[in-house]
Amino acid sequence: MNLEIERKYRVTDRSYRTGATRCTYYKQGYLSTNPAATVRIRIAGGQAFITVKGTTTGCSRQEYEYPIPVADAAAMLDGLCQSGLIEKKRYLYPYAGHTWEVDEFMGDNEGLVVAEVELQSESESIALPPFIGREVTGDSRYYNSNLAKTPYRDWVEKE
Repeated sequence: MNLEIERKYRVTDRSYRTGATRCTYYKQGYLSTNPAATVRIRIAGGQAFITVKGTTTGCSRQEYEYPIPVADAAAMLDGLCQSGLIEKKRYLYPYAGHTWEVDEFMGDNEGLVVAEVELQSESESIALPPFIGREVTGDSRYYNSNLAKTPYRDWVEKE
């Protein structure tokens, strides 16, 4: 079984840009946003993937990801995915033995910047980079599948 264990945080400033090792444009949509089996189509740079994620428990969930042709992914994003596509720039930021993924959202989620880090276990301790703010791991508003349905621009309370 593939298990994804990650913690997610708000970002307080853009200092991660200076230490980032890569920046990639992402466009993704959802064939299903059912929490028991979320199905995502994603184009990341010149690659494309279909991903199935299970229900989140704590900061863990099952995840299965497979490469697909970019042309197929583009066709699915345009014709099969639910409305509300996610567009973002992802910066990779190495820090204290982990690689942080910092997402700057675009479009309807403009202004939202979130960082996440994948862990080996839920109890693993991590050092937080200086741009890390409040933890939002358990807040379902920050799931990309929910941002597609209820974008950041529509949030009443933006923190």
